[in-house]
Amino acid sequence: MSTENLPQSPEQPLRKPRVAVVFGGRSSEHGISTVTAGAVLRAIDRTKYDVLPIGITREGRWALTADAPERMAITDRRTPNVEDLAESHEGAVVLPVDPSSREVVYSEPGSVPKALGEVDVVFPVLHGPYGEDGTLQGLLELSGVPYVGAGVLASAVGQDKEYMKRVFTSFGLKVGPYVVIRPREWERDESAARKKIIDFAGEHGWPLFVKPARAGSSIGITKVDDLAGLDEAIAEAQRHDPKIIVEAAVRGREIECGVLEFEDGPRASVPAEIPPPDAHAYYDFEAKYIDSTPGIVPAPLTDEQTAEVRRLAVEAFEATSCEGLVRADFFLAEDGEFVINEINTMPGFTPISMYPQMWQATGVTYGELVDRLIQAALRRSTGLR
Repeated sequence: MSTENLPQSPEQPLRKPRVAVVFGGRSSEHGISTVTAGAVLRAIDRTKYDVLPIGITREGRWALTADAPERMAITDRRTPNVEDLAESHEGAVVLPVDPSSREVVYSEPGSVPKALGEVDVVFPVLHGPYGEDGTLQGLLELSGVPYVGAGVLASAVGQDKEYMKRVFTSFGLKVGPYVVIRPREWERDESAARKKIIDFAGEHGWPLFVKPARAGSSIGITKVDDLAGLDEAIAEAQRHDPKIIVEAAVRGREIECGVLEFEDGPRASVPAEIPPPDAHAYYDFEAKYIDSTPGIVPAPLTDEQTAEVRRLAVEAFEATSCEGLVRADFFLAEDGEFVINEINTMPGFTPISMYPQMWQATGVTYGELVDRLIQAALRRSTGLR
């Protein structure tokens, strides 16, 4: 029987992949995460992807927010927040907990829950704990939703400066001297914990950098020049994390390098140099985000130094089993050797941030960078890999 004259079913148009941009969060980096989200939302190609912005408030509520990148900028030296962008102060977005469904639901008290459609990939632009540290990544693994960036283990290691350095050391990467004070040590015997730091200073000299062990964006960090400032620095770090890390100063130049996952594996960008900021004691939060202290891109290094730091950046990416992207931060010490300070699995991602700037200088525009990260996430499955 001929089917030539039978009515033909029209082909269903292919649905564009749907990207949920998740931002904000419960950490002290809430505002910078929101700024990053604005830049990512502005850059996503809307002819190629559908977009669903989801903000997490400081209290942890997942809110449906306006798709309004222009409202996600630093204004009058103040960072934006999810609360001001939320479409409701009570409504909540719920991700699926069944891996066979990617349907996102929105509910408000007294109203029938509303289906928001399926999400194909999550772009989590959260910084710090409760988002960049493997917690959100674990939730997405349970939900079976692919996501941009590092997995559970790599995110957790990349957030904890102590274990990050332990992993680097085990892979032969050189790190600077440091000492860690865990919460139980401090609670059990403050005097002994403080003496541990003082003895460390006696061995390595001042200044020291006292930091929350699991925070970013230079929040909670204090440069301590002598014993008089130590207690205040410890208290400031502990406001952000009960576990603190104290690092000896490494004499040298600050060099950064970006790593991006391509189809054939990770590649490194041209490096950048962070010059000492004139108005700040070091490259702190204000210097990075408020005063926007410019980096030097590309860094004025020899060809051999450039090749070496790019190689080391990819090594750090591989050592921590990262995916998607990483910014690797180094010191070029006075003896000419590179010392890795840390990696950031979701670095600052505004157009003026160093990571996009380094890739721009390497030949990858901001829009292409966002697209490559989404495509890399869509290529991966969740679960063990």
